[in-house]
Parts: sequence; structure tokens; C-alpha cells
Amino acid sequence: MWYHKPAINEELLQSLPNLKVVASSGVGIDHLDLKLLSSYGVKVSNTPFIVSTDTADMGMALLLASSRRLVEGHQMAVSPDTEYFPADWLGVEVSGATLGIVGMGIIGYKVAERAKAFEMRILYHNRNQRKKEEESAVGAVYCKKIDDLLQQSDFVLLAVNLTPQTHKLIGKRELELMKPSATLINISRGLVVDQDALVEALQNKVIKAAALDVTYPEPLPRDHPLLKLKNVIITPHIGSATKKTRWVMMEEMAESIEAGLAGLPVPREVL
Repeated sequence: MWYHKPAINEELLQSLPNLKVVASSGVGIDHLDLKLLSSYGVKVSNTPFIVSTDTADMGMALLLASSRRLVEGHQMAVSPDTEYFPADWLGVEVSGATLGIVGMGIIGYKVAERAKAFEMRILYHNRNQRKKEEESAVGAVYCKKIDDLLQQSDFVLLAVNLTPQTHKLIGKRELELMKPSATLINISRGLVVDQDALVEALQNKVIKAAALDVTYPEPLPRDHPLLKLKNVIITPHIGSATKKTRWVMMEEMAESIEAGLAGLPVPREVL
């Protein structure tokens, strides 16, 4: 499967009685009905590890681009109407700012490693607290309650899997807990955020800005209000989109398919 296609539904499964394995690109599996696939004896694999480095890089890229207003700055610099650069056109500091990471899995932890190099204060919220030595390595402080993280963070970065528990995890209440000067960064899945509530929060200056590599749907309708806001950066779900990573993803998917056809244990099987 690439970009969630083809759709794996009961009709397709019934038409493919010899299907052994579904190899899905990327880490997310929210587009798959695992129980349905299991009932047909079909194994599932994904590529969770190879995407983590590039996706963490993307998270930091969005954080930096939003804080320093790079998209607006580029538009100003190349506009035929620009006659001078205003002296009071300012971004916000990254060094010394507080980054709250929601979801400290492989990707979230790699973001923390990068943020440490930018001398950021790091908070994180996760289902389970990391080992003390892992926390110490990046200087991260665990917030058992997400509310504590939201209230303290200058940047809130979402790196969770989309599950029933994380569906619209960030809604009106959570956005109102954030600082008016805070930025929301989403490198997970669009449905982790209540998009209507986000539009309202950005329009009413409940939070300062948002930087999103994911939305719902993708792409957004061309008249969607998020596309008209200057305090939003949107990229086309390119967290893992580098040549090397996409090549290795294909190799790993092929390995899983070959193993499944040979009746061998499937590498990176989703259980």
C-alpha cells in the first residue's frame, strides 16, 4: 500500500483469496482494519523505523519556519510590491523556549534530541514515562497530565499515532489552555486535532500560530479557511519524503511481501 491505496476492504479481500500479506508504507496504520485482515488470515507490516529521522527533522523545520516566519519573509522578499524591509517585522526566539512534545515514541524522542541542540526546555506527555536515563539524555521533563504541558509550552508538537484515544486529542479546551503566544505543530495525523476548533483559535488569537504537515482531508479544499490564514504554515504530508527514506521504505515493504509469500516470519509485522 502506498498513500493508503488500494483501500483494503472486505470486497477486496473476498476477491483475493490467496492474499498473504499487506505491506503498508510509513508508520501509521489507522487506515487499516486489523481485525478484518486477521479474520482473513492476512498479515500486515509497516515501515515504522526508517521514517522517524526524517519526520523528526520535519518537525524541527516547521518549528523554525513558523517561529521565524520564513514563509511570510520569503513572500515579502520576492514580492514586486516590496520597497523596503520593515524594521519591526519580528519572529520569536527558539533558543530557551519551552517545547512540549505530545507522544514521546521514536519520532518524539528524536525531536527532543534535536530540540536539545537548540537549547530548548523540553516537556513531554506520553502514555508511559520514559526511563530516567532517556529523559536525562535530552533534558526532558515528564508531564503526566497533558494540561500541564499545554499551559507551559511555547511550542506544542504532536507526534502521536492516530487511535480512538487520540482522535481530536487537541480541541477547543486544549487550545484554550495553551499560551496566546504558543504555536501548535502537527507531524502526526490531521485528525489528532479538531480542525474547526483550530481555525477558530487562530482567527481569534487564542494561540499565535500553527505549522501543519498533516490535515484532514489531504489536500484541504481550496476554499478552506486554514489556507487563508497568515499565521499558518501547511506542507503536503512530507515528513518522510526524502529520496533515501522512500527507497528504503520500498525495500522493507518488498522484504515483508517476500517473507509472507514464503511462509516466513514477516519483518516489522503489525500485531
